[in-house]
Amino acid sequence: KSMGLVQLSIGEAFDELKPDIIVVIGDRFEILAAVSSALVFNIPVAHFSGGEITEGAIDDSIRHAITKMSHIHFTAIEDYRQRVIQLGENPQSVFTVGELGLDKINSIELLSREELEENLGIQFKTRNILLAYHPVTIEEESGKKFAEILAAIETLKDTFTLITYPNADAGGREIIKMIDDFVESHKDSCRSFKSLGHKRFLSAIQAVDVVMGNSSAGIVEVPSFCKATINLGNRQEGRIQASSTINCAENKNEI
Repeated sequence: KSMGLVQLSIGEAFDELKPDIIVVIGDRFEILAAVSSALVFNIPVAHFSGGEITEGAIDDSIRHAITKMSHIHFTAIEDYRQRVIQLGENPQSVFTVGELGLDKINSIELLSREELEENLGIQFKTRNILLAYHPVTIEEESGKKFAEILAAIETLKDTFTLITYPNADAGGREIIKMIDDFVESHKDSCRSFKSLGHKRFLSAIQAVDVVMGNSSAGIVEVPSFCKATINLGNRQEGRIQASSTINCAENKNEI
């Protein structure tokens, strides 16, 4: 339904604005709807972050579909550029420009640990975790796997966990309820937020000891802070990773 509404509304916007080109980033389902409309309107599309692989999510197929409907491509690294070319795109229209999100880290003034605590109304402990976990859209047991993550966190002593809500993918509501229930019974060591926003999220990465979950941020942004990532499950499988990334299953003992 969301995709359908995006396609209807953005079609009206294209008709009114008559853009010369549209610029899209990433691999979300709403972007697919927008680019599909642009294709019908014969509007050129510039796409950032193509050529990447995330085998554990439908985003993988969406990203490649967007690539095939786009005309100019800006990739994060040379390996990804080569994959876009392998998909049949004109090499003269594919450019390696680096990861856009990393430029933001250098240009934004982040909150200090103390400022972040005051802003969020939290109190960090000796050890601190940022947890960002999204539904694994090609599997049906995201809730069961997330329970294993919470069970692992529950065993930790003198540790504070900052949790962000999952994205809008199918299965997210189940995870949100699990987060709410867990935080309610662990108020002294855990807090959750629907969204931290870009500045607070990056500030949180800077403040914690480790980032855990299956978000692309753990692969892309976290290494720039010289922090470890515990990458859970196969949602990000296929992405090129830094040596600071530790991969393990959504299993209490492995975590």
